[in-house]
Amino acid sequence: MAKKKEMCSLENHESGAGIVLMKLEELHSFEGHPFKVERNQELFELRCSIEKEGVLVPLLVRKNPHGDGYEIISGHRRKEAALWAGLTKVPVIIRELDDDQSVIAMIDSNLQREKILPSEKAFAYKMRLEAMKHQGRLESDTSDPLEPKCKTELVNVSELEAELQKLGKVKIQKKGGAEGKRSNEQLASMVGESVTQIKRYIRLTHLIPNLTYKSSEQMEQLGKYGFLRRDYLKNHRNSTYQVMLLQDTIGEHLLEVDKAARQREEVILKQLEEKEPLPDKEKDQMAWVRAANQHRAIAEEIILKELIYV
Repeated sequence: MAKKKEMCSLENHESGAGIVLMKLEELHSFEGHPFKVERNQELFELRCSIEKEGVLVPLLVRKNPHGDGYEIISGHRRKEAALWAGLTKVPVIIRELDDDQSVIAMIDSNLQREKILPSEKAFAYKMRLEAMKHQGRLESDTSDPLEPKCKTELVNVSELEAELQKLGKVKIQKKGGAEGKRSNEQLASMVGESVTQIKRYIRLTHLIPNLTYKSSEQMEQLGKYGFLRRDYLKNHRNSTYQVMLLQDTIGEHLLEVDKAARQREEVILKQLEEKEPLPDKEKDQMAWVRAANQHRAIAEEIILKELIYV
């Protein structure tokens, strides 16, 4: 029966070259994969679908840079559901990708999911931003200094891989990004967040160097906690952040924090301008921009410290 299910997926893509059936034991999770794969209701539904129709969308993999077998870039949940369904092989597409391309493709494929824990999103943003910055450094080292610093370009793909990208929403980027934009600005534009919100998410990851994920059932039992209270953190640093970051409700709370932070930013900017007035914008626009940006940077740093140490 398992053999039939495995072949079903291959038959659905028989016109495409590059798909191979691979044993599950040859497939390894992406190193540092920030997204939790649980055998919950959603994965059970995926398992049932696979039992009926097979794995319709091939996994995207590359040769494992850390040992034998292959590293999964896109398809961790499909692999687990296939294993749960009793399959021994799944269809995969093997690509030659560097570490940065792999991280970006892995993150992008998972950010399309409807339900993502704030902690998963925070670590995903951090990984993607680091990969983008590394790409930018490589581009800067090898490109003509007179040319624009960044360019966006997708790796050429076959029709089959184009179909995979459409179904799985996986983008594989070459080095570089949107022209003229900083990495955090590019990321904010891609995921629909503000640059400030991206910074806040990433700031949270620095507070938990060794995050231990908990199941959604455990999180419901743990209840709701406040936002980063200094007196509590002294004795409960790790466990408190685990609870806070892994709650689904923290997503809504972050929106409230973001709104409050914007209001606080306006107050701080007014105070800074009273102490150090901005240059006349009409007389020297560049000087005004530099001073305004400096004020915003100071305000942002004040707000971040207040969020953590309130």
